[in-house]
Amino acid sequence: MNSDRINKIYQSIEKLKNDLKAEYEKLQVKYDFLIKNKKIIFSEEIKSYQKSRLKENVFSYIFTANIKNLVSVPFIYSIIFPAIFLDLILTIYQFTAFPLYWIPRVSRKEYFVYDRRFLKYLNLLQKINCLYCSYVNWLFLFSVEIWSRTEQYWCPIKHSTGGYVEGRYANHYADYWDPDKFNEIFNENICFKKK
Repeated sequence: MNSDRINKIYQSIEKLKNDLKAEYEKLQVKYDFLIKNKKIIFSEEIKSYQKSRLKENVFSYIFTANIKNLVSVPFIYSIIFPAIFLDLILTIYQFTAFPLYWIPRVSRKEYFVYDRRFLKYLNLLQKINCLYCSYVNWLFLFSVEIWSRTEQYWCPIKHSTGGYVEGRYANHYADYWDPDKFNEIFNENICFKKK
């Protein structure tokens, strides 16, 4: 059956994600750093190299910037207002609705990663830009996870086409053409059954 093949592909994707994580761990040796309590610790030699040779002065960074980059800054940073609003609404939503259905809340710590602050070759403005991009990207991933859990509870049906990236729980959904499996999942609420 075709759905067996789809489920195998989902399993392959999970395996590839684990392989990718292992490759990132190998980079710790190559670039001489370790991760301790979410803090990146470089060797003194690497810190010195990053700081002395690669860091660009903030004023030089601004005054030599391409005009198109400067013109786009207000548009890029204007997203902060709807982003903060979305963050607030998502937080309220999951703290009020999720407990009603025994859906586990999404941990912010798992989604917000700002490891670029440990890079000595970034100047202050570059670090602020990286923080901003990290926050907005994190927020969208956080949002996808919240809505994937919502979808898993209310509508655990795979889509008819594979043209869009489904949430990480989709491999547990009923196939688009399988009303019996949908009813089984939905009626038993196996998605977030309170133990």
